[in-house]
Amino acid sequence: MAKKSSIEKNNRRKRMTKNAAPKRARLKAIIADKTLPMEERFAATLKLAEMPRNSSATRIRLRCELSGRPRSIYRKNKLSRIALRELGSKGMVPGLVKSSW
Repeated sequence: MAKKSSIEKNNRRKRMTKNAAPKRARLKAIIADKTLPMEERFAATLKLAEMPRNSSATRIRLRCELSGRPRSIYRKNKLSRIALRELGSKGMVPGLVKSSW
């Protein structure tokens, strides 16, 4: 089980990203638009840099939904390899059969 503080920090980042997504997208569109004057694009770059770092989607860490484990996560199931194996052994993941020989 991961530390509660790490899990909560990641959840805070998800909320910040969700709230700041429209503003970030608007600023990035201004920056990418080559028809606008350079001064306006530079001002948008500065505004984007002033925004909190945790409002960026790249700061979110993929974590296991059950245990909060930060590594070895299957994106499709949102579970770590350990949790997936346990649930697969119990027959709780549809379509997953744990091999044994």
